[in-house]
Amino acid sequence: MTIRELTSTDNFFLLAGPCVIEGEDMAMRIAEKIVSITQERNIPYVFKGSYRKANRSRVDSFTGIGDENALRVLRRVRETFNIPVVTDIHSAEEAEMAAEYVDILQIPAFLCRQTDLLVAAAKTGRIVNIKKGQFLSPLAMKYAAEKIVSEGGAGRVMLTERGTTFGYQDLVVDFRGIPQMRSFGYPVVMDVTHSLQQPNQTAGVTGGMPEMIETISKAAIAVGADGIFLETHENPAEAKSDGANMLRLDLLEGLLDKLLRVREAVKTI
Repeated sequence: MTIRELTSTDNFFLLAGPCVIEGEDMAMRIAEKIVSITQERNIPYVFKGSYRKANRSRVDSFTGIGDENALRVLRRVRETFNIPVVTDIHSAEEAEMAAEYVDILQIPAFLCRQTDLLVAAAKTGRIVNIKKGQFLSPLAMKYAAEKIVSEGGAGRVMLTERGTTFGYQDLVVDFRGIPQMRSFGYPVVMDVTHSLQQPNQTAGVTGGMPEMIETISKAAIAVGADGIFLETHENPAEAKSDGANMLRLDLLEGLLDKLLRVREAVKTI
């Protein structure tokens, strides 16, 4: 998998899947459904699933089914449907292990300035998707990307917008950030569902505004985002992580059709 392949069509590309791998059967069902939808529309697709959810609000929150088990699920998705897969890594030691199973290593927003993590990801030879920290300006992401490039990663960097901290319990999206980060020469993804989180709730469970998914998605495509990132689940109310801001899987097809129409309109301007 290369950046060129992801951006080889006139359409945006899609990174989508469950927040965290909860089990093989569910992952396979979600992947099969999204593959069918995206192939019909010529949308390049990357299956997303965290093999471990490391940054939970509470100590008793679900974190995964075990690293090796979850990574094997990602490999099966990759091989069964012949699609690339992406997962988060949280430490330099995880980079080489995860790279054996996936095509894209994702750097969580809270860790986007961790030099040793970025360098380790770059050294694997995989594409590295760096999420913009909720505490950083878009222009500051230039330096995170340069850490990948310094290790031979030119042409293997993506940047992802996922909102900026607004007060203690909310995020906002500054859409100026998408063209600003694109000016560095890297593809830019809009992480729609995470940007709609309402973190740090007093109950210890992150809230969200999934009713705004369509709005944020349309705006991102309108200002030139190369890719859209969505977490989706058959029943978000039963998801073991981030259910409050997920897109219900049966709504994905209609949303993508609308986004394709926005994309066509933007190309004519």
